[in-house]
Amino acid sequence: MTEFYFAYGSNMNSERMKARQVQFDRCFAGSLPNTALKFNKRAPSAGSGHANVAYAPGSRVEGVVYRVSGEPCMRALDQFESAPRAYSREIFWLSVEGKPLAAWVYIGNQAALAEDLVPERWYLNHLLAGKQYLSAKYYQQLQTTHCLDIDPPDRPVHL
Repeated sequence: MTEFYFAYGSNMNSERMKARQVQFDRCFAGSLPNTALKFNKRAPSAGSGHANVAYAPGSRVEGVVYRVSGEPCMRALDQFESAPRAYSREIFWLSVEGKPLAAWVYIGNQAALAEDLVPERWYLNHLLAGKQYLSAKYYQQLQTTHCLDIDPPDRPVHL
């Protein structure tokens, strides 16, 4: 098993991870090779999607690698990610500073996916909070993502 978790979606916001009481002692940049970021995992709001990765040779998804405090933390994340119903938790090889690292990654299950979905603004803002772990080019791509301008001021950070 691995003690590392790769966040490419809203958990790139370390404050969200803390609010979810997922304990970690270290976080750093990483990327998942041969994948592309999609917002095709159905979210609760109609027409909106949450992050997912899809096979895309030659591309990569950037994100945050957390060293978590063991399997209880991953089980807590399973609850937030609706695993195994909406996402499957699998081990993938990441690239971290040019070296391979095995980490847990959540992959959207086929039954939870749909096309023509876009993220809500509040959700995309969680991804943008991971700026320090992303290349300038990747961050800029995230900034230009078309999204639904919904940003409820009373939404708890852990949701």
